[in-house]
Amino acid sequence: MAQPAFGEQPDGGWGWMIVLAGFLSNCLLVGVTRSFGVFFAHFTRHFQESSSRVSWISSIAMATQQFASPVGSVFGVHYGAQPVVMAGGILASLGMLAASFGQELLHMYLSIGLLTGFGWALVFTPTVSMIAKYFKRRRSLATGLAFTGVGVASFFFSPLFQLLIDGYGWRGALQILSAMMLNLCVCAALLRPITLTEDLPAAPGALPDNGAKRTACWGKATSAFDLTLFLHRGFMVYSFAMTLMTTGFFVPYIHLVPHGKNLGLSDYEAAFLMSVSAITETVARLFSGWVADIQLIRKIHMLFLWSVLTGVSLLLIPSGNSYSSLIGLSLLYGFCSGGLAPLFFSTLPEIVGIGRILNATGLFLMIMSIGGLLGPPLSGFLEDVTGSYTVSFMTAGSFILAGSLTLFFLPGFLVCAAALPERRAAVPAGAVGDGDRPAPAAVAGCPRRGATEAGTVC
Repeated sequence: MAQPAFGEQPDGGWGWMIVLAGFLSNCLLVGVTRSFGVFFAHFTRHFQESSSRVSWISSIAMATQQFASPVGSVFGVHYGAQPVVMAGGILASLGMLAASFGQELLHMYLSIGLLTGFGWALVFTPTVSMIAKYFKRRRSLATGLAFTGVGVASFFFSPLFQLLIDGYGWRGALQILSAMMLNLCVCAALLRPITLTEDLPAAPGALPDNGAKRTACWGKATSAFDLTLFLHRGFMVYSFAMTLMTTGFFVPYIHLVPHGKNLGLSDYEAAFLMSVSAITETVARLFSGWVADIQLIRKIHMLFLWSVLTGVSLLLIPSGNSYSSLIGLSLLYGFCSGGLAPLFFSTLPEIVGIGRILNATGLFLMIMSIGGLLGPPLSGFLEDVTGSYTVSFMTAGSFILAGSLTLFFLPGFLVCAAALPERRAAVPAGAVGDGDRPAPAAVAGCPRRGATEAGTVC
């Protein structure tokens, strides 16, 4: 049955239940990924493999989640978010269960890396996209609230996983984790679909592509995945910048615990490093979302500032040589990375337009998967070569800073914030991205490419 179309996002109502679903799913996706470093030393010891080879388990899982996100987008469009997310939860559970019987490292790559990663892809994209569709004015705050699940889960999961490993071994811990993954099906039940007026005309039709008319096959692919986004300059620059950032962003969540153990910390002391970072991370996510929504400065400029701070905090981690100093640096990194994370996705609708957000999120995550795939193994390789994680953390920080500088190439990035209010008032509701095609008069005074591709520049 067709859903009634809303003229604009409700900015509340059932949307808060969508935020709750996002909170729980982030606990079980990103929270588990970030706490998985607790298993790292046990896998290295059991399989008698190097750090770089074991690092591929988490890297393949993150890369599969991101690379397969366009599939989650397409399935979400055709079948709805609820059945797709529910199927993703079942696949994620089966992957963890299969991993508990793994006899070789290859088994872990296939089970956790591919099967669980693909399940996460079916969960993440439809959930994040639905938050963006329910909220407009309070979108950053809603996204920040949903992503606080990452911080809350990181605080509890690291010591919890260590406790489960001590009590049941790593195989038993994975089986319990498999059962926890089934709660993603509960999240799916909360995802009530919504139809906006922008959804009524097909989003790809707003940007007709002559190449798509050449063959029926290419036309179907372009329609399903909205491949015209690859011709969107703002989208591609933004995706490349985020790819550089994610190359370094996930390194501490995989290697901070082993780094602590290398410095002589106990298993629980090393696991607690991730827990304390989750405290400031949770606070920063809420603070960042609130500040972004009151529009003191442009979101893209806020993202730039948080990314610079995150890169610098990563560069400082090797300077910690004691437990107390590592605690302080973990708190600092948690705060900086927590402020950065909500802006990854809340800025995207302002670049491409809300009508294209589902496919844009999927393609965005697919491009970002390159960074998630290469970052932790590169960090593990550098540790194998140097014998410590000092160079690994410094390289990770450098990647994040390089991504920050890439944002300067976004069309209209240098437009001053003072010019925003009157220009934003001139733009009709929804005319934020190139896919929305605002009339030239709506962006008077702005270069057309900057106005349409950078989203919020005018």
